[in-house]
Amino acid sequence: MTENDPTSSSEPKERARPAPEANQLVQRRPAGAALVAGAVIFFLAEFIAAAAWTDPPYSYTHHYISNLGVRGPLEALGQFMISPLAWVMNTGFFLFGIMFFIGVAALKGLRSWRRWAALILGALVALGGVLLAFNPGSGEPPDGAVDYHGLGAFASIVGGNVLAILLGRQRQQVGVTPKAGRAMVVLGVFGLASMVAFLAVASSGANVLIGLVERCAVYPILVGFLCAGASIWNRRTVARSSGEDETPRP
Repeated sequence: MTENDPTSSSEPKERARPAPEANQLVQRRPAGAALVAGAVIFFLAEFIAAAAWTDPPYSYTHHYISNLGVRGPLEALGQFMISPLAWVMNTGFFLFGIMFFIGVAALKGLRSWRRWAALILGALVALGGVLLAFNPGSGEPPDGAVDYHGLGAFASIVGGNVLAILLGRQRQQVGVTPKAGRAMVVLGVFGLASMVAFLAVASSGANVLIGLVERCAVYPILVGFLCAGASIWNRRTVARSSGEDETPRP
């Protein structure tokens, strides 16, 4: 009897087939992993390079982040630079940029101009990381020379914070929870405001807590995409017993 029943073999196969939304969420998980990896690599490289700088001790509030990539000894911008593990920081800059772009490129759900905007901004961050890595800068390039290090820093900071705002506002499309999406928008706005403050302090020559102000512009990118990457990775789907498309949990 069962071999003549047309529904006995085909119906289970239909129900076992993954729903389109489930497939999309599975494809997003590498994006979440890459975004988390990029931020973790940056933080680890910074910590390791700073820990090796002991004479005099490196200061997170006084020294520029870029100083960690300068082998030295060198004095510029009113700061003494000597980073024994400069290669670690420069490797961190490079891998951060590459992993960040891979994560953005792997995101699913964005359409039309939002997709292109995310890719362009992600490429800016990646380009900035590469420029930082291969152009360790003292902040004082020779006369007439292009400050590729400064351009890289500007591209990464501005591009990363704007992208955090964009993806935070498109949280439903990229699979980010509402809480993480709101956090990305707030962090991106704070990072851009801190970038303006950083430029003002740097141009004044005062160097008052310049390292802290710079980190207020950089860390929102890292924290924002740690939140986004973890949120994307942890998203799950709930299969409906009726066989309808799966929907993500909030």
